[in-house]
Amino acid sequence: MELLVKVLKNKRILLAVLVLFLLGISACTLKERVFTDRQSGAAGVTPTETHAEPLSGSRAETQAAASGKDEANVGSSKTSAAATEPLATANSQLSNTKYGWGLVRNNKHLQPEMPASISARLSRYGAYWIGDPAEKVVYLTFDNGYENGYTAKILDALKANDVKAAFFVTGHYLKDQPELVKRMVNEGHIVCNHTDTHPSLPDISDEQIIKELQTVEQNFEKITGQKGMKYLRPPQGEYSERTLAVTRELGYHNIFWSMAMKDWVPMPGGPQEAYQSVMDNLHNGALILLHAVSKDNADVMDRMLKDIKAQGYSFKTLDDLVNR
Repeated sequence: MELLVKVLKNKRILLAVLVLFLLGISACTLKERVFTDRQSGAAGVTPTETHAEPLSGSRAETQAAASGKDEANVGSSKTSAAATEPLATANSQLSNTKYGWGLVRNNKHLQPEMPASISARLSRYGAYWIGDPAEKVVYLTFDNGYENGYTAKILDALKANDVKAAFFVTGHYLKDQPELVKRMVNEGHIVCNHTDTHPSLPDISDEQIIKELQTVEQNFEKITGQKGMKYLRPPQGEYSERTLAVTRELGYHNIFWSMAMKDWVPMPGGPQEAYQSVMDNLHNGALILLHAVSKDNADVMDRMLKDIKAQGYSFKTLDDLVNR
């Protein structure tokens, strides 16, 4: 009997040791798995990339900032959490890789080249940069970050030639030049959104984008009595898939361009260079970006409009472009 008790005790000890041993293995395995999962999760987080394609065109507001004349924050509207949360949630998984706007030009009056991947991305979110290659049509747009004394002369030329254009205005411009904005509307032009304070959209949150656009909408309505805006030119032509999605959900078409020039500073060749730069690059469906801060553009506008028509082109609006 005494021998049997000893054997049973030994078996209990062995069993206890075995249980502890197995528990130790399980604990180590669990710890290792948690660590591996954490490492895997960290590796799967991709920081926002900044990948700028060659930029072409819009830098007027950057120059203005350097000279102290750039857009000022004219106030902001409060957006409720209920209004912004669905957008933030829906678009949080989209790429925020930043792209700049660039084109491959030619001197044959043909449309610039654009990679198919970029064209597909823009189409997916209702963005435009050019019209139909089969139509001898031109779309004229101006960026108005601040007033330099030349917009009235440009409006005079547009009226004299019965041409309707699109003006992309900032919050600063609305505050500073309400009478010119009213004139644009009264003369049949489309006033469009260029954001309140001109930030690079990929650099700000969904909620900030909403605030930037809605502030302009509200101030535009106060000045003109008109509600809603349909067209957005992203500052500096910088965008990401996320910003295209957010702004499209707000009802906007992002509008880029197929022709632009460095016209936000005086051009070395003066008005003749401004004129020649446009005429040498005309092509079917051209979506032209000019800056209304340019004296060269203002001085040559009447001649330019007449000669574009003389070459057989007709002018259409962004509404025509989107609804064609």
